[in-house]
Amino acid sequence: MQLIKTTLVCAALGLAAMSVQASEALADKNACLNCHGVSKKIVGPAFSDIAAKYKDRKDAAAYMTEKIAKGSTGVWGQIPMPGMPQLAADEVKSMVAWILALPAKK
Repeated sequence: MQLIKTTLVCAALGLAAMSVQASEALADKNACLNCHGVSKKIVGPAFSDIAAKYKDRKDAAAYMTEKIAKGSTGVWGQIPMPGMPQLAADEVKSMVAWILALPAKK
């Protein structure tokens, strides 16, 4: 029984790691990393800063999903973030989950 539990935990951790890699790759593929660093500001805020800002917001995932799909101006400054309507809903959901799971900068 312990072996089964250990195997399941390892499988879940492996899937989570793949999801993180896939979400970062998706952000890179869609040029998000041209403007947002994972842990440093480029043109837009660092993804880790976004995660920190919205970590306690109950509707953070829905809010961020809408901002990614439709774009945004004025939340982090006056430089607009273009919308990404070409992304599938599951791709946006995956990226939002990845961003929200990032650790705060130290």
